[in-house]
Amino acid sequence: MTDSHSVPSAEGTGEQPLVSGPLGIELLSFHQEPEDARFDDAEVGFALVLLWRGDRVLMVYVDHRACWELPGGGIEPGERPRAAAVRELWEETGQRVPEAELRFVGFAKTYLGRLRRVLYGAVFTAVSPETAAGPGAGPEPAPFVPNSEVSAVHWRRDREPMPDGGRVQTVDEYLVARFQP
Repeated sequence: MTDSHSVPSAEGTGEQPLVSGPLGIELLSFHQEPEDARFDDAEVGFALVLLWRGDRVLMVYVDHRACWELPGGGIEPGERPRAAAVRELWEETGQRVPEAELRFVGFAKTYLGRLRRVLYGAVFTAVSPETAAGPGAGPEPAPFVPNSEVSAVHWRRDREPMPDGGRVQTVDEYLVARFQP
C-alpha cells in the first residue's frame, strides 16, 4: 500500500514502513502498549480517532494537506492523549464523545517526511453516540461547520471513493482496515 506521493523510506530511522502516504507520511510500526506508555526514541505527539457509525468511519478533509484523514491532531503541553483525542474530534468535526467512551487501541509510530521527524500517535476508536443507543434511538450526528483546518467531513464506508474523488491519507487507510468493527 504505497502512494506515488511518498518519499523514500524513513531516512535515518533504519525502518521499513508498513505503508507510505501523501506528503511523505509513513507508518513505521504499530505498538499495542499500555495507554500511559512512553518511548525512548520519540514523543507521543498526536492523537487520532476512528469514530464509527455502523460500518462507516468519520473522515475529515484537511485543507492545508489537501487530503482526507482521520480526525485528530497535536497534543498540547500537559494534555493527555485521550483528552487531545476528544478535543481534536470536537474542534475538527463538532462531534462530542466522552473520554470514557474512547477505546485506546495502540500507538502508531509515524515518520513525517517533510519535518524529518518521528512521532508516536495515540490511536482511539469510538462509536458515534447515536449508533451506540441503537437505530433510531439517538440523535443524528452533530452538524458539521467548516473551520480554519477542515472544510468537509464524510462518513465513509470501507474504501469507497470520497465524494470529490480526493486522495485519502494511506496511513489512515491502514488504521481503518485494521480496526474496522
